Amino acid sequence: MVNESWTQAERTPFSMRFCPKCGGRVESVVPSGDDRVRAVCSSCGEVHYKNPTMVVGCLVEAADGILLCRRSIEPGYGLWTLPAGFQELNEGLIEGACRETREEACADVEVTAPHAFIDIPHVGQGYAIFRASLCGSERPQPGDETLETAFVQPGDLPWKDIAFPAVSFALRFFVDDLKDSKRRVHHATLRLRAMGKRFDVDSYDVVGHQSFPLGEGC
Repeated sequence: MVNESWTQAERTPFSMRFCPKCGGRVESVVPSGDDRVRAVCSSCGEVHYKNPTMVVGCLVEAADGILLCRRSIEPGYGLWTLPAGFQELNEGLIEGACRETREEACADVEVTAPHAFIDIPHVGQGYAIFRASLCGSERPQPGDETLETAFVQPGDLPWKDIAFPAVSFALRFFVDDLKDSKRRVHHATLRLRAMGKRFDVDSYDVVGHQSFPLGEGC
């Protein structure tokens, strides 16, 4: 039985029309023994599962601030973000976060602690953001998807020009930790309000935010 609390997008999340296995037409139905809508081939019966994707990235700390990248691609062209992107197959979370930082900011980093895990159910995404520090003395440079890089002090963050809501909340958690003189790891779920806009941070409610103190040395 389909959970009536799900949004329409969550009940029917599939754009697939034809089965990649046999070419038959795909229907959105609840398979026998399941509890939610899946993409099921009407010819061969193959069930095509769609699972969440993970975005991984680094919140790089240095004496002159937090490393931000100004995007050279859509979505969010010209806006600022943390170096982050989709995790690849056969890649761990930290490995992917460091790779994305190299690609977007030409920076080698060392992860020092987890920072924030943020779920965005309506688009099937999760974010894993790690605190990190630069390795060596090389200054970050723009990668292929970046117009420019900059270190920004927490008090000067360009809140109105942050590209993605999850990144904005990850930065807010970080600033709150600084104000409290604490180091914490955070988890939260972002729920888009009815008629809200996907990339508008003010369109989201933060649900179930939890924070946990990091141990000594983190």
